[in-house]
Amino acid sequence: MFVLPQTGVRFGKLIFAPLVDRTGRVQIGLRRDSLTDWWPQRKWLDAGDQLGLTGELGFTQKGEITVWASEVKLLAKSYAPPPEKWHGLADVEQRYRRRYVDLWATEGVMDVFIKRSKIVSGIRRFLEAQGYLEVETPTLHPIFGGATARPFVTHHNALGCDFFLRIAPELYLKRLIVGGLERVFEIARNFRNEGVSTRHNPEFSMLELYEAQADYRRMMEIAEQMLERLALDINGTTKVTFRGAEYDLKAPFQRVRYPDLFRQQNGCEFDDEPAVRQRARELGLTDPGNYWKLMNDVFEATCEKLLTGPVFCTDYPVPICPLAKTNPHDPKTAERFELFLGGMELGNAFTELNDPAEQERRFEEQVASKDEEAPGEVDVDYVQALEYGMPPTGGLGIGIDRLVMVLTGQDTIRDVLLFPAMRPLSATQAPEASAEAAPAAAKEAH
Repeated sequence: MFVLPQTGVRFGKLIFAPLVDRTGRVQIGLRRDSLTDWWPQRKWLDAGDQLGLTGELGFTQKGEITVWASEVKLLAKSYAPPPEKWHGLADVEQRYRRRYVDLWATEGVMDVFIKRSKIVSGIRRFLEAQGYLEVETPTLHPIFGGATARPFVTHHNALGCDFFLRIAPELYLKRLIVGGLERVFEIARNFRNEGVSTRHNPEFSMLELYEAQADYRRMMEIAEQMLERLALDINGTTKVTFRGAEYDLKAPFQRVRYPDLFRQQNGCEFDDEPAVRQRARELGLTDPGNYWKLMNDVFEATCEKLLTGPVFCTDYPVPICPLAKTNPHDPKTAERFELFLGGMELGNAFTELNDPAEQERRFEEQVASKDEEAPGEVDVDYVQALEYGMPPTGGLGIGIDRLVMVLTGQDTIRDVLLFPAMRPLSATQAPEASAEAAPAAAKEAH
């Protein structure tokens, strides 16, 4: 248990101090008459010291609940001074670097991470009740795939070859659908070699699930039902406040089509290349060298901010959906949706492409594009798995970190990660240990 960053109120033969752990706080009372042998050690106590005590629950003369100590034991000494006056760490960067202080020194921080744990547990309960089986798939991949992102590369000495830290577990999970595990999910740690922002961290958590004999419409039902259930379990209401606005996670969610939204905001069809390129120039967008990436950049710049939601944006262009099945009613689009709230993507889902010849062709197109975010070679083993027959399948991925942001009302992803990625401090930048960092009383006790 932690003594809060104040050593207590002293009245000669009596000391009152708050004692706290993750379940709450209580006042302790230390009386000289009850602690005769220990009483001289009181002067060695410093704010932040960890104490264990035995005592009886009672009341002060003013009626405040108090544990009257009959035995006190110092469990650990605090040599570094805690944040002053219980205001928490003022410097945001120090909050992230010293989360071990931030958790107890900044009000509300511990509650966020307790809720995060409950959210992950709630996801498991919901999916298991739906008949899903939790599985684990490799983190080291010989070929990166399942998403579009730059990977981290590592080398395996014994095998003498490079591996990639996974950017997504998708292709392995779909192999399990081929194998007959008809409903599977994984809460996976993914790694993408990208920048850091309020929505991005190079290491993040993702829920991915796959269900045989399902499509992207079924995935919409799963997503909205799960988010509604989680909101009720965590907050007692379907309404959440995120980045200053209130949203309602009660199912069903709104649906809008990508082609319609693109046309409304840009005055042209998404496959009208001359018009889209002109629109990109008007917006000042840099041409990435691939038309379909440029087209989607235009969509992100003009449309995503309107997706306040919660809303499913459906029917994405086929060229930006290499793993999704083509919409039989509109061959220009794929059976895919992204789930948005507050202009931020929360999830992504497909009716999964299960035609091995078409999948191989799309993989070859990706490789030929020379895009640094595309795989460098065709995943032949995955294509071979499809040749054994993958049933019609729906797949869904939800960013757990972003979901926690929404359900706990945090504006940045760093506030829902216990240890977000930070630039390492050099030796000259590292804070020096000084005489002030170890109170005189602590040094005397040591």
